[in-house]
Amino acid sequence: MSTLVSSNPATGAAVGSVQAASPADIGHAVARARAAQPAWAALTLEARATMVRAAAEDLKSAASRIGELATLEMGKPIAEGRGEASHCANSLAEDVDEIVDALRTEILEDKRTRTELHHDAFGVCVAITPWNFPVLMPHQSVLPALVAGNTVILKPSEETPLCADLWAHTLAKHLPADVLQVVHGAGDAGRALVLADVDLIVFTGSRATGIRIMQDAAAGLKRVILELGGKDPLVVLGDADLDAAAAFAVRNSFRNAGQVCVSTERIYVHRDVQDAFVDRVLERTKALVQGDGSTAGVQVGPMVNARQKEKVVSQIESARRAGARVLAGGNDAPGNFVQPTVLVGLDHSMAIMREETFGPVACIMPFGSDEEAVRLANDSPYGLGAAVFGEAAHAEGVARQLTAGMIGINQGCGGAQGTPWVGARHSGYGFHSGKAGHRQFAQVRAVSRPR
Repeated sequence: MSTLVSSNPATGAAVGSVQAASPADIGHAVARARAAQPAWAALTLEARATMVRAAAEDLKSAASRIGELATLEMGKPIAEGRGEASHCANSLAEDVDEIVDALRTEILEDKRTRTELHHDAFGVCVAITPWNFPVLMPHQSVLPALVAGNTVILKPSEETPLCADLWAHTLAKHLPADVLQVVHGAGDAGRALVLADVDLIVFTGSRATGIRIMQDAAAGLKRVILELGGKDPLVVLGDADLDAAAAFAVRNSFRNAGQVCVSTERIYVHRDVQDAFVDRVLERTKALVQGDGSTAGVQVGPMVNARQKEKVVSQIESARRAGARVLAGGNDAPGNFVQPTVLVGLDHSMAIMREETFGPVACIMPFGSDEEAVRLANDSPYGLGAAVFGEAAHAEGVARQLTAGMIGINQGCGGAQGTPWVGARHSGYGFHSGKAGHRQFAQVRAVSRPR
C-alpha cells in the first residue's frame, strides 16, 4: 500500500495520512460489499433506517473534530467546516425519515388490478465524493444508498481523506460488517471502482470526469447519478433591490473561496443600475477578510491546491489580456491564495465566461433587455443553479426562461425541505435529495395481481 498524505492548503503543513488502496484492495472491498449486500437488503426498510439513525449521537460528538479536519484539509473557514459537519449530524435522523418516506411501498389500484411499487436495492453502490464539501457530499450520497439496501464503498477525494474517513467510520460502527467501506486513492482508484463489479455509481465532480464515468459504466449498463460542474448566472434586473443583490453576489461568488458547484460565476446586471451595483459589490468585496481558515474571523480561505490556483489565475490573466478590467483583487497572492476578484469589461469570447472557474471571481456584464439577459444566462452548456433579483413577478417571468435545474428568485437556488438537488444540461445526469432524488438510489419493481 502507498501512503496518501493530506496537506493544509493554507500552510503546506501535513495534516495526516491514510493508506491508498491497491487494485487488489479495491477488488477485495467490492467482493466484501457484494457478499454483505443480500443480508443487508433482506432487512426491512425501517430496520436499516434504525441502524443508520443510531449513528446520530456519535456523529454529533465527532462533528467538531470532523469540521476541524475539513478546514485543515481544504481551507474553508473553521465556522463553515464545523457548521457543515454539525448540520449533517443534526439532520441525520430527519434525513433518514425523509428517505424512508420516499422508499415505502406504494399501492396503485384500478377496477381490475392492484399493483405494489417496491423500491429495492440495486446492489453495490460506489460513491465518489469531492473535496469542497467533504462531509455534506458523502452524507447526501451514502445515506439514501444505505437505507435503500445497497452496500456502499465510499471513495472520498484524495484532497480531503481524513474528515470523510472519520465521518464514514463513525457511521459504519453502527452497521453490519462491510455494509459501508472506505477506499482511498486518486483518480485511478475511482476508475477501478467504476470498472469493478458494482451496480450504482454516484459521483459529484467535474463534467470531464462525469463523461468518463458514463463511458466506463456504459459497457455494463450500470446506473449512474452524476452531479457535475456549473457556471451559475445571477441576473440583476433594473428593479432589483441592489443592496440585497450585491450582498448575495459577494456571498455566493466568494463563499468557500468560490469553490462551490453553485457559486455565482457570471453576473448580468441591467445597464441602468450597473454602476450602482458594482459600487456595492466592490465595497463588500474589499471588506472581506482572507487567510488561513483556522484563524477566527477569516471569511475567505485558499484554493484547495496549487493546480486550482493556477487554473483560476490563468483565467483571470487571460481575460485581462483580452480587455477585461480588474476592479478588485486579481493580484498573485502568496501560496495557494487568490484574492477575491471583481472583473468587468467582459464578453463571452473569454474563457472565464465559458469555463467553470471554481475560484473567488465575480464577473460582471451589462445587459439592456430581459431577452438579452436570458440569452446571456443560457449561453452555456451548464445548467446547475441560477438566481434572478428584481421585483417578484418580473423576476419570476425571467427565471422561468432559464435552463438551470434550480433557480432562486431574490435568493439562492436552494429550495424548501424536500426539494431535490438537480442540474440541467451538462450539470447533471440523475439527481439526489428530496423524495424524487432518494428514489434514484433504488430499483422500482412493480408487482401486480388481480383485485
